[in-house]
Amino acid sequence: MATKHEQILDYIETLAVGEKISVRRIAKELHVSEGTAYRAIKDAEAKRLVSTIERVGTIRIERKKKENIERLTYAEIVNIVDGQVLGGRAGLHKSLTKFVIGAMQLDDMMRYTEAGNLLIVGNRLKAQEYALRAGAAVLVTGGFDTTDTVKNLADEYELPVISTSYDTFTVATMINRAIYDQLIKKEILLIEDILIPLENTAVLHFKETISRYNELNEETSHGGFPVVDENQKLVGIITSRDVIGHGQTEPIEKVMTKYPLTVSMQTSVAAAGHRMVWEGIDLMPVTDDSGYLKGVISRQDVLKAIQTAQRQPQQGETIDDIIKSQLHLQSADKLTLEFRVTPQMTNAYGSMSYGAYTTILTEAASTALKTKNRKDSVLENMAVYFLKPVQHDSVMLVRPVILDITRKSAKVDIEVSFEDEIVGKALLTFQLLDR
Repeated sequence: MATKHEQILDYIETLAVGEKISVRRIAKELHVSEGTAYRAIKDAEAKRLVSTIERVGTIRIERKKKENIERLTYAEIVNIVDGQVLGGRAGLHKSLTKFVIGAMQLDDMMRYTEAGNLLIVGNRLKAQEYALRAGAAVLVTGGFDTTDTVKNLADEYELPVISTSYDTFTVATMINRAIYDQLIKKEILLIEDILIPLENTAVLHFKETISRYNELNEETSHGGFPVVDENQKLVGIITSRDVIGHGQTEPIEKVMTKYPLTVSMQTSVAAAGHRMVWEGIDLMPVTDDSGYLKGVISRQDVLKAIQTAQRQPQQGETIDDIIKSQLHLQSADKLTLEFRVTPQMTNAYGSMSYGAYTTILTEAASTALKTKNRKDSVLENMAVYFLKPVQHDSVMLVRPVILDITRKSAKVDIEVSFEDEIVGKALLTFQLLDR
């Protein structure tokens, strides 16, 4: 049976896009406390089911598919630019396809403005009116108000007119930044992307016996299975190691591993993969916030997903991507990499930041390991035992040397130099991933 929290989320998903939601209304209609309703609405906001706007309230928005995550709703634009809605509140749930900056003659501006657009313009009233008639929303910069005619048109066409105190350039930069962030989020693989769903998951009940485990093992060859109670709540996990030395009639609840490590649907695949490697786990259950089983992930699927993602082209660059792009192979014989320090990688004093430095060390060591054994690796430990400040525009040489390598782990020593002077030394330990 679903919890009150889950019931509220299910109820919110049934509401029409654009409908207003309040804590009091949810509490009254579903007979829950206002505290429970408030927490569920906050969770719905995190899941991008609703958006809360100051002076407007909370509205149901369209849950965007992962491939369209870079398309923002007008409600999100209001929050990004700290805006005030002057009219057309009923259209806040709609998504915009592109934004147009109104820095040209009116006729030329209208040639670029289409339905589903957002026109960013100052107090040019005619342009605002024409944009609404063309099916576009309007963002008024400079903190200006608009006329009642424009507000009435916005209400009639259900297209928001938003006012912000920021100037046009700042607003365009803020929206671009938001879209860029969404592109990065789009590329991050989550557990929900690779999950083996509950209906395809072989599950054991805690009252069943080891003989049932053996039957299921023969049928599926999985080796490990999540164990649930009568309500489908996860209570444990059982593997071949747990059943060794026990009779066929032994109850599963007596031999299973209780309180197993779990992940949620929103956990990143990389985080789950690293945890599975470190803990030596081949199968990990996926649960919701209340502990109900949603499916499982296998170590093989996780590692395959990570390796596939590494070969995909990047659409939105993270800080790590920018740092890694400056690392180039200078000599393949005695593996030497060249690295230029750009202004984005410096701290408040103009020297290369510690974060950029550790990223370079990790990437250089990973490159050395791939050259040696063609395996992917996970950083386990790093000891930086010498470090000198290096200013921006410096070109450094990074030399990784593999000190020790086994089937499962490796130690790499790294020396960083600038103009023939050693500026950094570090020792890194990695776990190696089997393909």
